[in-house]
Amino acid sequence: MRKLFNSLITFGFLTFAYSTSAGQLALVIDDFGYRPTEEHKVIALPNTISIAVLPDAPHSHSMATLAHQAGHEVLIHLPMAPMSKQPLEVNTLTPEMSLSQVQSIIEHAIRQVPYAVGLNNHMGSRMTSSLPAMQKVMSVLNHHQLYFLDSVTIGNTQAVNAAQGTSVKVLKRNVFLDDTQNEADIRYQFQRAVKLAQRNGSAIAIGHPHPTTVRVLQQLLPTLPADVKLVKLSQLLNHSATATVTHSSPPPTLAAHCPRTQPLRQHKPSEGIMIIYTSVRDSQFVNNIKALF
Repeated sequence: MRKLFNSLITFGFLTFAYSTSAGQLALVIDDFGYRPTEEHKVIALPNTISIAVLPDAPHSHSMATLAHQAGHEVLIHLPMAPMSKQPLEVNTLTPEMSLSQVQSIIEHAIRQVPYAVGLNNHMGSRMTSSLPAMQKVMSVLNHHQLYFLDSVTIGNTQAVNAAQGTSVKVLKRNVFLDDTQNEADIRYQFQRAVKLAQRNGSAIAIGHPHPTTVRVLQQLLPTLPADVKLVKLSQLLNHSATATVTHSSPPPTLAAHCPRTQPLRQHKPSEGIMIIYTSVRDSQFVNNIKALF
């Protein structure tokens, strides 16, 4: 009986250690609010998928509400000015806007997209590459306690720099799933995201409610490798290397009150796992349970 109990303890520990080392994959589906038929299919997918809703789309409020009721995390997919000349959504942010204009548009978007916990940019290469413009955005998000997902529509995005001096957390997109609507291309991009999650510990992929994208997700999500876990976007805020938290001043240090007399030994991951395992195995609680058998 004791052997069985020890085996169960070991299995539980190994399961815990494995789950904490699994790569985390976050999927975000943008542009909600225009295609209810396909959007309902996305909502039927695992609720770990995050939903980004265009504030002034015809079905923005209803789709945000349905997504939230199904357990999905909701973001505001806020239109921002691109470099290229093209038709823009109503209430698109531009770098020339004043802080009060930016605040008005974001607060309107919050009312239009209920249950939002974060915001990401729709287009926005001209807006996100402007540090003064993004500082205005971060100032407003800081007041409303929303995180920012940078869609990375331009290489020199200033989102992280603009968040300095605020408590806004910034995540960055790694993969676009559907730059084309070719099924093979979407499959390839999905596998890229999976491999990034395996290699780096986490990855964020953005897609859209196109029929082809929905079909690929329906087919591939059930086949995720055992070492990759689909997670809500906010789960990466505290665990992902892509998350950036900036502060106006450095956090307090305890060094003056608790001086270290010996250099801290850097354990290998395997050593750390064995330390935790040994601690659990030899704990009084476990010994008391063993005594019952």
